[in-house]
Amino acid sequence: MGDVIRTVKIKLDVPDERCNDLHQTKDQFLHCANTTAEWAWRYPNDYCITSKQKAEQALYEQLRTETELTANLVQKGIRRAIEATKSGVARLKKGDTTSQPHFDAWSVVYDKRSATFHRDHVSLSTVNGRVECDYVLPDDAEGTPIGSYLLNEDYEFRMSTLQYDRPTESFYLHARMRRTTDEQEQSTTASDAKHSTVLGVDLNVDGSLAVTSTGAFIGNADEMNHRRREYEKTLGSMQQTGTRSAHLSIQSMKDREHRWMQDELHRVSNRILDEARDHDCTHIAFENLTDIRKRMAGAKRFHAWAFRRLFEYVEYKAEMLGIEVEQVSPAYTSQRCSSCGFTHENNRGSKHQFVCQKCEYELNADYNASKNIARKLLKRLHSGQTSSSGGAPCQCALTSGTLNLNGDYTASVDSTAEGESTDKPTTEVVGN
Repeated sequence: MGDVIRTVKIKLDVPDERCNDLHQTKDQFLHCANTTAEWAWRYPNDYCITSKQKAEQALYEQLRTETELTANLVQKGIRRAIEATKSGVARLKKGDTTSQPHFDAWSVVYDKRSATFHRDHVSLSTVNGRVECDYVLPDDAEGTPIGSYLLNEDYEFRMSTLQYDRPTESFYLHARMRRTTDEQEQSTTASDAKHSTVLGVDLNVDGSLAVTSTGAFIGNADEMNHRRREYEKTLGSMQQTGTRSAHLSIQSMKDREHRWMQDELHRVSNRILDEARDHDCTHIAFENLTDIRKRMAGAKRFHAWAFRRLFEYVEYKAEMLGIEVEQVSPAYTSQRCSSCGFTHENNRGSKHQFVCQKCEYELNADYNASKNIARKLLKRLHSGQTSSSGGAPCQCALTSGTLNLNGDYTASVDSTAEGESTDKPTTEVVGN
């Protein structure tokens, strides 16, 4: 069997102030396609140019100058026209009547370079930077294409199309989802899993922003919260003033606050990647960020934005290092004991302390969760393996060594730890 492709229509919640950016992006994308079509169809009685390479060499620099699109969107516009030209040439060869392709339908083509696809939102490249759009999801998605494909982690995003419905003034993403059932690819995945080391990352609204399965406590969520509160307080006071000077000051303050937040998230993402490289990790695992505000007590829209942006920073930087970044189900990661597996809500004794009610294993609660997050991705990678032998072909990265699904613990070379039971850092030991 080959790839299974499904297309899911997803309504987007686009911020009002960014709708025009999408409309302008569409106009410039169609300009690229129509300019290319006119160039490629110059001599229909003799020949039409159907080479993407020739078209890009002839038109890329011109269209980059004429538009504000990213390189990837310019290329997509060129390639859309060339594909249409190929179809026209095929019809001409059959003796059918056809004419130069023309594009006026509202649509923009996105792939993983011009868009970052998530299970609950998408980040789209526009003529005015990126715009983040939440998905409008049904309360009960079970049995629908949304539940069967979009929220099904067995399916991955492929090239998708953004469209606009004029009667309802709504934007829709027609997401192409792929599930691979080819036996050869499954075999390759199983082979790769034999050498996989997973770094788990737990995100928090207070304390350390991110905690890894290697025992690193990274970033300061409390400081972010404090700055956000002060920013909102000052913003409220200045908005009441209503003067032009206050308006200019508000914009300057927004820009400054946004830059500061981005810098902090970049620093945290770099620390996470340092941990992954230092421990030779092939994968980084995060919890699925869908409905993060509903699931995580105290989480606000600000936190959801920060977590998503941090994930995106880690994802694109990891790609350059050859490290894969994936999301796993958040179910019970805070209640499961990472030592014996016993799962109970009473295991979470206090806000930042975990004590297993069965084996009495005690450690920092966020560190415990990060190990469970790593283990979930580990199980997914391990599922393709047919061998159940020992060793550590697929393992979690811990602060004092590695642990595989068989329970085999391997201490790091410079570690004096005798087993995972000693592997329980606290923020006091590891630091901020």
